[in-house]
Amino acid sequence: MKVFVTGAEGFIGSHVIEALVRAGHDVTALVQYNSRNFLGWLEDLEPEVISSIRPAMGDIRDSGMMLEALKGQERVIHLAALVAIPYSYLAPSSYVDTNMLGTLNVLEASKRNGIERVIHTSTSEVYGSAQYVPIDERHPLVGQSPYSASKIGADQLAYSYWASFETPVVTVRPFNTYGPRQSQRAFIPSLMVQHLDGRKTLSLGSLSPTRDLTFVSDSAHGFVSVMESDQGLGETFNMGSGFEISMADVVSMVSDISGKPIDITVDEARVRPKKSEVERLWSDSTKISQVFGWQPKHQGLPGLRVGLEKTYEWFSRNFKNGGYDSSKYVR
Repeated sequence: MKVFVTGAEGFIGSHVIEALVRAGHDVTALVQYNSRNFLGWLEDLEPEVISSIRPAMGDIRDSGMMLEALKGQERVIHLAALVAIPYSYLAPSSYVDTNMLGTLNVLEASKRNGIERVIHTSTSEVYGSAQYVPIDERHPLVGQSPYSASKIGADQLAYSYWASFETPVVTVRPFNTYGPRQSQRAFIPSLMVQHLDGRKTLSLGSLSPTRDLTFVSDSAHGFVSVMESDQGLGETFNMGSGFEISMADVVSMVSDISGKPIDITVDEARVRPKKSEVERLWSDSTKISQVFGWQPKHQGLPGLRVGLEKTYEWFSRNFKNGGYDSSKYVR
């Protein structure tokens, strides 16, 4: 299939691109324009994968560009977004511009070009702190940060295009993806980069919240499975590993993997405002399993251990590259 991927240069996007190429698809990878023609994490992929994709420079915030870019495409995976929650406190309007208006441009361009399937990416953050667990797709949506509010808006736009114009949209809602190439703004990379760089005391945020951590290769194959199917139009699908773990327990597991003790201090600059912190996330992914047959390979504590070992091994080789810096707090 001719597949167009927005946000292709990012953490999840680069893994999705790799999975699409290995599945034999004709892939166009939209990378946010920059004057160096830098392809982000796509440049970390193996040469045979890079040579098989068609990079395109652009910006989802430009409606005319998106309309032209989607000509001749068949299916779209829309991953491009601003995702850093702390930065959304500082620059909320940029999240509306990218996550809502950008998504609107993707949807309108898909409608006008007759795209046969659009995979829209949501986030577990739209649920806020769990009101019941595990969280299924009927859970209320609560915008506890400007980021999550902008994603709720984008999700509703996606549904509205299905309801109003029969644009063939499916929404995938990943839960806390982790793994190689994740930016230092996230908890696990920040933890590993500081630890690998030999810092005596690591600066981290809140340790009590729980998350449903999904290894990135599982998430990537989930996107491919949903893209290749013709089922689920107009619906939303959670995609998580199916169990929760506290950030404190993640620290303990990484310490065990490294064989070295970890001393931590809670840096107040990394702690969300009290009412904005999402204290608990735990996915019910029954629906995506039933409709698309997706199951994470990295399940439960054993699966998390394997995923963290792979992630730690990758960071042990790359923690001084890719913009990682243990001395900085990256929002």
